[in-house]
Order: sequence, then C-alpha cells, then structure tokens
Amino acid sequence: MLLSRWWIRKAGFATRADRRVYKNGWEAIIGIEVHAQINSKTKLFSDMETSYEEPPNSKVNLVDLAFPGVQPRLNERCVELAVKTALALKSNVQYQSSFDRKHYFYPDLPQGYQITQQREPIARGGMIELTELDGASEPIRVGLHQIQLEQDTGKSMHELGSTLLDMNRAGTGLMEIVTQPDMRNSFEAGLVVKKLQSVLQCVGSSQASMNEGSMRCDVNVSVHRDGEPFGTRCEIKNLNSIRFLSMAIDAEIERQIQLLEQGGKVIPETRGFDVAGRKTFRLRSKETAPDYRYMPEPDLPKLILSQEYVDSIAMDLPELPDETRTRIMKQYSMSLDDANSLLNEPGSLDFFEKVCKGRNSQMVLNWTVNDLFRELALKETPFHACPITVEEMGALVDMVEKNTITGKIGKDVLHIMLQEGGGHPQDIVDKKGWARIDDSALLKSICEDLVAKHTQQATKFKEGEKKMYKWFIGQIMRETKGLADPNQINAALCDALGCKLEDVADMLGGKQKKNKK
Repeated sequence: MLLSRWWIRKAGFATRADRRVYKNGWEAIIGIEVHAQINSKTKLFSDMETSYEEPPNSKVNLVDLAFPGVQPRLNERCVELAVKTALALKSNVQYQSSFDRKHYFYPDLPQGYQITQQREPIARGGMIELTELDGASEPIRVGLHQIQLEQDTGKSMHELGSTLLDMNRAGTGLMEIVTQPDMRNSFEAGLVVKKLQSVLQCVGSSQASMNEGSMRCDVNVSVHRDGEPFGTRCEIKNLNSIRFLSMAIDAEIERQIQLLEQGGKVIPETRGFDVAGRKTFRLRSKETAPDYRYMPEPDLPKLILSQEYVDSIAMDLPELPDETRTRIMKQYSMSLDDANSLLNEPGSLDFFEKVCKGRNSQMVLNWTVNDLFRELALKETPFHACPITVEEMGALVDMVEKNTITGKIGKDVLHIMLQEGGGHPQDIVDKKGWARIDDSALLKSICEDLVAKHTQQATKFKEGEKKMYKWFIGQIMRETKGLADPNQINAALCDALGCKLEDVADMLGGKQKKNKK
C-alpha cells in the first residue's frame, strides 16, 4: 500500500513544503545504500545455482567457499541486469569498470574479503524522482552516487552461544545502489526505497523483496542546523522493511538532536535498530576506506562494455514506473494517489487494466483501489496473494453496473469472495438471495405503508425537519434488506411524502446530487 503519511506528521513537520526543517531548527541529512540481490539463476562468480529455500549449505561450491586455487568467473547475466537497472535509473553506464577486494574478517565471508566495485563502478550518477508527495509544486529529486556489482556473504545464525553458518547465499550477485544525501526525512527515505523496488521489479533485475531478504538497506543519518556544515553521520545497518527503516531514521534523528542539545558530540559509528525499543544501538566504530584495505582484484580483468551492447539493452527496457504513471493517469483519468496505489502494489495494475477491458474504467478503479485494496488490507494479504481472478472481479463490477445487485451488496459479495478464496459472484448472490429488488410497484407500496404507519414522522418532515427523510430511508432499507435500488427508493419515497427529489438533494450525498445534475 501507499506509505503512511503518519510518518511525516510524527516527525513534526509543519507542512510538506517545509521538508528541510525537522524541529527546533534542526535539519536531517539522509543517504541510503541499497543491496539488491540480482535475479540470476547462478551466482556472481560461480556456476552454482542461487537458491534460498534449500537445506543449509546445499547450494555452495568450491569457488563460493574460497578453496585454494579456485578463481572467479564473472556472470554475464548479472552484468546485463546491472546495466538494465542503471539505464532505468538514468545512471551513466561506465564502459570500463573494475573489481576490488574489500578486506574484513567475519565467519560468513570465506575469502576474508568481498569482491566489489569501489573505485570504478559499473554506473555513476542517476536520479530518483518522488512524485508521491501531496501538494508538492514539483517532484523531489534524489541523486544517485553509483551502482556497483558485488558478491553477497553467507548467513550467520547465533543459537545457544554458537554461530551456525549457511553458505547458500555466499557469492550471490548483488547490486549496491548508493544515493546522494538528498533526503531530509524518513518519509522521503521510505518513498525512495519503494520507488527503487518498483523499478527493479519492473525491469526484472531483482525480486527486491525486503521481507524475503532479497533487498536490504543501510542508512546514513546526520543532523545540523540550517546554515551550518553537515553533522557527523552514523550508519544504521541491515534494515529489512520500509516501516523499520522509517522508524530507525526517526529514532536516530531524535537521538542525535537530543545528544547535541545536551552539549554532547555525535561519534561516527555503525549502529543497529532495536524494533521493540524503537531506538538505535551501537554496533562498532565506523569503518573508513583505509580500514577495508581496498586493493584491485587480481583474478578479474577490467569489465569492458561496448556502446552497441549498452544500446541493445536500452532497446529492451520495458515501460518504466514514471512513464506508466503518466500514461494511466491520462488514459483512465485517475488521480496521482490512485495511480501510485496501483503502482505500489505489484501485479495490481495489470489486474486493473485487464478488468477494465470493455468496462467503465472509473467504476473498475473504485472497486479495485477502494474496495478490493481495503479488504486485502484488513486481511493483511498482499495483492499477489489475492484469490480473486480477473474474470470474477469483472463479473462483480458488471453485476453492480447492470443493477443486478446494489453497491452495498457488491461489497458483501467481495468480502465473501476473499473469505472463500474466490468464486463467481453470481453463485454467491443466488445462494444468499441477494438479487436487487427491481419492482417499482412493490417499493411504492412499501413507502406508502411506512408513511401511513408513521404519521408523526411524516408530519415532522413536512414541517421542515428534513432529517426525518433519512429515518424513512433507514426503515425502507431494513424492510428490503438493502436489496432495493437507491434511486428507485428515493423516487418512491418522495411520491409518498409529497415532495420533490430536489427538496431533499442535500440529504442524499454528493453522488446523488451529481447524478441529478
């Protein structure tokens, strides 16, 4: 779903335009490092399959374990997908790049170093535009520093005082996407990560699922007062959801401001995030480039790309999220919020466009974004797990549009469809006896009987107490069990009360007034 606006209100911003001032005159400076696993069948430097659901240490070979004498061999598919990602993010693909050894010692790093691209990455620059900000006069642009290829580590599990290692992940290809420090609050940072997810999934370069671990984030945070130099930054490691990323940034900003206002000093360090306590905690002192003792990777030659190679990949780029947003807003006359809702739920746009074929797009949009999304949110079900098919959703919209059922009954049918894992709406309507009452004579009789039985309420209405009209509507809906068409109810009730529809227009809501107009 769309990222909650609660985050930015919680942080103490007066207005969306006042994005730079946190509170008490402080400004936050935020940069992100995103590590996304490349959607390749084999690892970055070996021919071992990438797999994350196999038994521990069953998908690892001698290259992954750094046995003496083995040498890495670069996976061409990983290079192709990295270039595709760079082009989608408007980065400058480097026709010559190289690999480095980043030395550090940890049990899940068999070589004692990580092969990465520190000095000559595969792409530099680029930009992410945030168009999801309500009321913004223009998009906020977050620059990219570089995109580099590197290998993933193994996985450490700490149990009962012991460390267990699963090396299945070791050597898996990663793209490290490093932003410029252009974000000023946690809300913007969350939007940047969400936007990156959508781009990576769109071009197929990564599953980019933070829940499943195929995308992880490190965040650099500092604070300073307006007009002063940037403050000392601290890095928060291994944030695996957008919600936790936002919470960690807010907690670290609060910590640094409180520390500085008390006369303390921010120490450059690497920190973790305690979700339960909603606070960051110290892991270790902040490493610098000399600490890693970078050196050129001697076993890999420079990576040389031709213009023809890059152009061929550019020709194969799909429609990107920003292009899609512009298209669907124009094609379906939808708002920015609705477009973002569809783009932020993987699979929902394709679903929506298929249901739209031959139908009223505005009606399909309302049922998809408002009703279906709400029901899925209440069940805490992601859209990709939605059991309702395109055909079933289309049939439900058709039944409402053709007045076979009322809109209220349609919502009940949708609820049952999700509860029962799908099913044709007509079968549910037949089983429940929910077909719309389309008998004007019957409705006229019901209205006249109600007015005759409740003369006191009818008199109050005629004397100007208009709220009594709603009371009669409630009685009719109860009598018909919500199966009568609202337009027919209003026509029959007005006749029974001896008034005109325009006399009670303000009681019928915006939709009725719009239809009347």
